[in-house]
Amino acid sequence: MAEVGILILDDDAVSQRALKHVLDSEGWRVRIVPLASYALAEIATGVWNLVIVNIALTDLRGPVFQTLKDLAQGDADAPDDAVVEESKPKRIRVLFLVPMLARKDVIPVLEREGLPYSLKPYSLHDFLEKVSELLLEAHAITEPIRSMGDRSFGRRGDRRSRLGARRGAMFASREEYQMSEEEMIEYERQEEEDRKKREKEQRDLKNLG
Repeated sequence: MAEVGILILDDDAVSQRALKHVLDSEGWRVRIVPLASYALAEIATGVWNLVIVNIALTDLRGPVFQTLKDLAQGDADAPDDAVVEESKPKRIRVLFLVPMLARKDVIPVLEREGLPYSLKPYSLHDFLEKVSELLLEAHAITEPIRSMGDRSFGRRGDRRSRLGARRGAMFASREEYQMSEEEMIEYERQEEEDRKKREKEQRDLKNLG
């Protein structure tokens, strides 16, 4: 199975870091671009399986949205003029991110067109479930992504219970966990601290040896 590639079109720094961290943790190749023109150029290479798009960066009546809509509604193949290497994935799916202020105008259009979307701020369960479904459609993965049960999240002093309470489930339930972008960033910070701690312990052990 070829490496999973996910392209993100978003210009919000908090959202960029949060999305990249969560998706990187699955071992996927993730690239972020802040402009729609950059995203279209990347899509044309045919090397991405999934494009995650902040819909606030598109015009619902413009060519960028039309291109993304065609991909989302089509047979998941890259554009005809794409330059595709045989060893790289070709099928593309699209997930639209909908900020709170855009919901009233955007959601009716997405639902009328049958386009997949995820709301901001995120429910981690819902977001990863949609990502998993779209990657399966793109034939980028062969089974749903792993459970989030081995992670813990939340702000310091208000840690959520471990998501492994339901080990049989693919994701934490909506009732157990809702994660804002700020909490995703806090999780990222905690993960970085843990990584540094592990590295220090390894260095200490090596010095003792």
